Amino acid sequence: MLAKLPPLTFDPGLGLAVLRTPRSVYALRVAADGSPRHVHWGAPLDPDGLAALPDAVSPAASSFEADAAPDELAPQTGARFGPAGLQVRFADGTRGAQWRFAGHRVDGGELRLLLEDRHRPLRAELCYRVRPDTDVIERWTELTHTGSSGPVAVDRLDSASWTAPPLDDYRLSHLVGGWNSEFQLRRDRLPVAETVLTSRRGLTGHHANPWLALDDGTATETGGEVWSTALAWSGSWRVTVHRDPVDRTTWTGGFGHEGIGWTLRPGETLRTPVFAGLYAPDGFGGASRAWHAYVSGRVLPEPDRDRPVLYNSWEATGFGVDEAGQIRLARLAAGLGTELFVLDDGWFGTRRDDRSGLGDWTPRPDAFPRGLRPLADEVHRLGMRFGLWVEPEMVNRDSDLYRSRPEWVVHSGRLDATELRHQLVLNFARPEVEAWALETLDRLVREHDVDWLKWDANRPFTEAGWDGHPDPDRLWIDHTRAVHRIMDRLRAAHPGLGIEACAGGGGRVDLGILARTDQAWTSDNTDPVDRIGIQHGFSQLFPARAMGAWVTDSPTTGGRPTPLRFRFHVAMAGALGIGGDLASWSEEELKEAAELVAAYKRIRPLVQRGQQHRVAFGGPVSAVHYAAPDGGEHAVLVWRPVTRFGHPPAPVRLPALDPAARYRDPDLGVVHSGAVLVSRGIDPRLPAGDYASSLIRLHRVAS
Repeated sequence: MLAKLPPLTFDPGLGLAVLRTPRSVYALRVAADGSPRHVHWGAPLDPDGLAALPDAVSPAASSFEADAAPDELAPQTGARFGPAGLQVRFADGTRGAQWRFAGHRVDGGELRLLLEDRHRPLRAELCYRVRPDTDVIERWTELTHTGSSGPVAVDRLDSASWTAPPLDDYRLSHLVGGWNSEFQLRRDRLPVAETVLTSRRGLTGHHANPWLALDDGTATETGGEVWSTALAWSGSWRVTVHRDPVDRTTWTGGFGHEGIGWTLRPGETLRTPVFAGLYAPDGFGGASRAWHAYVSGRVLPEPDRDRPVLYNSWEATGFGVDEAGQIRLARLAAGLGTELFVLDDGWFGTRRDDRSGLGDWTPRPDAFPRGLRPLADEVHRLGMRFGLWVEPEMVNRDSDLYRSRPEWVVHSGRLDATELRHQLVLNFARPEVEAWALETLDRLVREHDVDWLKWDANRPFTEAGWDGHPDPDRLWIDHTRAVHRIMDRLRAAHPGLGIEACAGGGGRVDLGILARTDQAWTSDNTDPVDRIGIQHGFSQLFPARAMGAWVTDSPTTGGRPTPLRFRFHVAMAGALGIGGDLASWSEEELKEAAELVAAYKRIRPLVQRGQQHRVAFGGPVSAVHYAAPDGGEHAVLVWRPVTRFGHPPAPVRLPALDPAARYRDPDLGVVHSGAVLVSRGIDPRLPAGDYASSLIRLHRVAS
């Protein structure tokens, strides 16, 4: 009966809004003071259960405590003492908004709650969207200056505030890291305090990611309730999680970090990015699979297109690129079965190292005297697509662009500019810079028949200013939005163009950038042992098809020698790529690599379109199971970095299988009982020694 109820309802008499997804209900009430207050987020409720939800505001325990019902977006006024998601200042110094509820609009799966300030020309719309095929709820805020004179200062405008239900305890899951160690999963008991997750870098960041999950401390990979959110923003951001002394837990988040603000002029509207959330009753694995389905079906462009097996030349040549060397690598890569050849850094301007050339996006004459078209034509003749590395947001001082347009960089004129990696950031918030970047990239794609752009960004913002602009902090928003617009326009102008997100590895991976890119470069660290943990954290939110994973030379970036088979099996867990110096590989290695590429292509539909189950992590053996949506085909990747003498690996349990079915291993011809594979597990068939791995395929036997 619940499935037949409409996805969105609003009862004006009760002030009750109800949002329904396939496995959850989200409800809020408009309080007497006009502010929307949260009342439920979790398992579905029938009409009687909804009617029994509490009033929006119940009396506080004392005059020193906050109102009991949390806000959907807290202003600075009233008995509210936690983090405020909306912070505004008016010309007379007054801070905060006091709302009057001005109505609502329902349009299919979208709800808008209209709020007007009782005293000032300010309007907010709290926006919600649900879809029939996902448990994800999308939320954002639009703030409008409705007056005719005088600006309003906006010190903080979050997308949404979220509330966890009363639980026995609270545990926070989030991602931390750094360059070469991104996406490290942390699960910690949430302290009674305000916990801030943030990036102040102008990028999403290596050190934190705007995703989090909350549970009561007992959820597992396969069971327990989990509440999770993710911000679709690729610039600086801030999420504050507040557990108060009476165990009420809320979090509020959006773009920007502390210490910056924006000016809202008459008639102007500021719209935040989407802050998406979902409730999952089936543990961290269930939450991840719900996110994966949402990202694949509702975020990624062209979700039905397979991510190609790519070859990237960087590890082989560094800056030492030329036409003959790249053609030689392309022919070797084609022989392995790769489908995309990407020419990386060093092909443009005077670029022989990282000190010059950024900004001058024309082929380097001494390396490519005939331009890039002969290389592109040969790559296409070999049956591969042609890709190109670019870093359009950056500029070296030693470049023609900087010498002619020094005012285009992000910089405060009265401060010394900090160079990182010998480069500065171009201010894409300036319309003329955005136009230049779009024209430059469009020309590159057209003139050189480019099928794929690897878009890099190798430094954060510092001394961020915009001399002469009346609202200089807008660059923190407008730069990111310009990056998004340029990507969108390139894709629209060049159907079939692929874009790979990169920022010194995984420094810009979020739902905002993935809405206009095919995949993200996960980390500059290609060491397969380290990658197991990096990929585990990445998979908490993002699907395997969005995760670029390379096989490089041994020793890899970490200096650890590992077998080619192990490196491939780790990289097969995502969108497979190869980045080694193929000219130095032996004939035996090239033959083995070609066989492993072919093996990946056989399981690619499962890895990129199937359901991912993390069946082992944190012990001697790690394993990931990919299942076809209909349960007919399965692939299991198993890795054991270190062998313990006298300790054979335990069987790997596969709880996602049907215990009543039987499964055939097409490589061995063995038929297994589903009940045994679920309860006892399958022999991982690992070879002897360290850095052991295996790929196991299973097909359900027709009954």
